[in-house]
Amino acid sequence: MATGADVRDILELAGPENEAGPISKKDIINSDKKKVKKTTETLTFKRPEGMHREVYALLYSDKKDAPPLLPSDTTQGYRTVKAKLGCKRVRPWKWMPFTNPARKDGAVFHHWRRAVEEGKDYPFARFNKTVQVPVYSEQEYQMYLHDDGWTKAETDHLFDLCKRFDLRFVVVHDRYDHQQYRKRSVEDLKERYYNICGKLAKVRAVTGTEPKVYIFDAGHERRRKEQLDRLFNRTPEQVAEEEYLIQELRKIEMRKKEREKKAQDLQKLITAADSTTEMRRAERKATKKKLPQKREAEKPAVPETAGIKFPDFKSAGVSLRSQRMKLPSSVGQKKIKAIEQILTEQGVDLNPMPTEEIVQMFNELRSDLVLVYELKQAHSNCEYEQQMLHHRYDALLKAGGAATPQSETVGGPDGQAWPGADDIKTEAKEQIIDVVGGPLTPNSRKRRESASSSSSIKKMKKP
Repeated sequence: MATGADVRDILELAGPENEAGPISKKDIINSDKKKVKKTTETLTFKRPEGMHREVYALLYSDKKDAPPLLPSDTTQGYRTVKAKLGCKRVRPWKWMPFTNPARKDGAVFHHWRRAVEEGKDYPFARFNKTVQVPVYSEQEYQMYLHDDGWTKAETDHLFDLCKRFDLRFVVVHDRYDHQQYRKRSVEDLKERYYNICGKLAKVRAVTGTEPKVYIFDAGHERRRKEQLDRLFNRTPEQVAEEEYLIQELRKIEMRKKEREKKAQDLQKLITAADSTTEMRRAERKATKKKLPQKREAEKPAVPETAGIKFPDFKSAGVSLRSQRMKLPSSVGQKKIKAIEQILTEQGVDLNPMPTEEIVQMFNELRSDLVLVYELKQAHSNCEYEQQMLHHRYDALLKAGGAATPQSETVGGPDGQAWPGADDIKTEAKEQIIDVVGGPLTPNSRKRRESASSSSSIKKMKKP
């Protein structure tokens, strides 16, 4: 006969806690030993990957309880909100009628309102704004507003509708009496209304003041509506074709940008290669020549007078013309200050209006000014070297190296007469200047004296 344990075993149901499992050999042999109760394993929650330990600790308590679904705060403190009930009575409300001043039919409505506000105006009546449509007289119409295409009765009918419907010209066109008057479009009605308003504003303006007149372009409005109609009446094939053309245009622009980028990269490589080759050539020339420093120092430095080379803006996209007027970084601060000083002296604006002709001529002017500045520097350097050579020549003459006749005088660079031989001899006794490479140094003077004494002795020995 089946027991309850067998039935639970068949149905895979867990038995009571105090019920033992199936009997085995070990249970029969070790029947005297005490049975060890199996401790139930405590559930452990593993911290998810990527979550910090501090954040995970906030989710569970020490007892590993599940986090609460709703925030609970039972502490007594400032968080608890208490209703503040006063001793005053509740303000009474009353069902009362009201009228809206915006309505001209005198309709009466009802709503709940505080009893204190009984008899006051409707609060939303202040939002009722009306358009001020001008009114003209018979004399003004005959003098200023007469038009062959419009009669006075038709003009009066138009202004009456504009005043009734607050310049809603679509409604005015709908309510317009096309049977009694000519058939007009919305643009015609607008044009007639705004022309009359502009003429009245000019006539009624105070002398000496110019009123602001709104001009309505009816032709532009008609073309705009016509374009909108064409855009709305496009077929699906035309829409698809337009989208296809837009996509192709985007592809062409992307290809163009890629080509320009490749061209810029290639240009950078070419300039880098040219600079390296020029540096190598300069190094080879320097190693081949190896001239002494003295001769190199005597050579005058010839400046490169090439003016200013402004960069060319050939990249795609929009660029300001004023960018072409900016001086490149290769121009030094001294040159920039010299250019600004000359321009201010001549009364030329430093930042003129950047039109095409002005930008080109302004850049050429500044380039010429830089060229003049460099030429002036070269001229001053040449003058300095000339003066230095003149002083060296004077020193050589004073040392007695050049003997010229007393009657002959050589003109200097400034048109002054240089000293003669007698003056040189007298000054040479007082001062001896040691000039490197000069013909009369102290050593050379000793050699000449020794040579002259030896020649005099030889003459005396001869019979």
